[in-house]
Amino acid sequence: MPLHLRFGTDDLLRCRFALSPLCETHEAVRTLRRTERHGYHLPWLRRMRGALADVGLELAPLWLFMPQPGYTPDFLGPPPTTPAPTFEDELSRLRGTDPLLAREEMVRSLACTPGAAESPLGRELLADPAHAVQRLADVTEQAWNALVATDWPRLRTLLEADIAYRSRQLALDGLRGLFADLHPRLAWADGTLTLRTRDDRLDEQRLDGRGVLLLPSVFVWPDAVSGFAAPWQPTVIYPARGIGALWQTPQAPTDALVRLLGPNRAAVLGGLDEPVSTTALADRLGLAPSSVSAHLTVLRDAGLLTSRRHGHQVLYERTPLGLALAGAGGSGPA
Repeated sequence: MPLHLRFGTDDLLRCRFALSPLCETHEAVRTLRRTERHGYHLPWLRRMRGALADVGLELAPLWLFMPQPGYTPDFLGPPPTTPAPTFEDELSRLRGTDPLLAREEMVRSLACTPGAAESPLGRELLADPAHAVQRLADVTEQAWNALVATDWPRLRTLLEADIAYRSRQLALDGLRGLFADLHPRLAWADGTLTLRTRDDRLDEQRLDGRGVLLLPSVFVWPDAVSGFAAPWQPTVIYPARGIGALWQTPQAPTDALVRLLGPNRAAVLGGLDEPVSTTALADRLGLAPSSVSAHLTVLRDAGLLTSRRHGHQVLYERTPLGLALAGAGGSGPA
């Protein structure tokens, strides 16, 4: 059944993008249970199973509040108030949740799963909501360290590249063009953004001047989801572009490209399957950031790359000439 988000004039002026490492952490936790829909994330999952065994991560308190389908408490991941908050900033907001609000949202979430509120863990968390908030924050912090933190530079680069692309799309095609391309289950018509959901209920929200926060995510794939009732800003979480190549090992350049550019410079050109920062590319290729920076500068000066600033980072991507050369060398465009 669909969710309808009704826009007023003010809402059109208050649409924005942001990143959320806290949201990515919770979506990563969900991905561990999506046994039938792992798809692109299989390489990550194989690696994470070993990491989880090593740290003995106990995710039961979080999974209890992630019914499928159903409501997950908003306080677990409130919409970010800045475009690119740190995980520590977002975790601090979670820890500061009003226990009364937390209990109200936990009750609503547990009601989605028969017997959850009467389970020993459910009763324990509802009996002391202040303690429950801190326990859920502790588990979230463990999940961040075990599942996401190491890969965050790579994930952040992909998410920032998605926002840069969507921002250009918004400038060229307006909101209609932007919403039409976000996800197959999203549709825009007559001042309403509609999301077809997996559950059976029909829902409608008037945004009342709050606008919509658009949050790209790696781990929400293949779904798009929406959440947050008043007073939170309504949010649409959608899969970022480029997930298909996220966990792939970069292809080795051919001998011809290596002879032309040298091994490291050829690897740098071949590794730019999506806009990427120096740090993320260095991490991906196992090279020193200073070396990658020097190669990027040479390739840009030769007309094979372009660079643009996005937030605190500079993102590099191949020009048509760079695409043609990389394709001829055995590493095609994204």
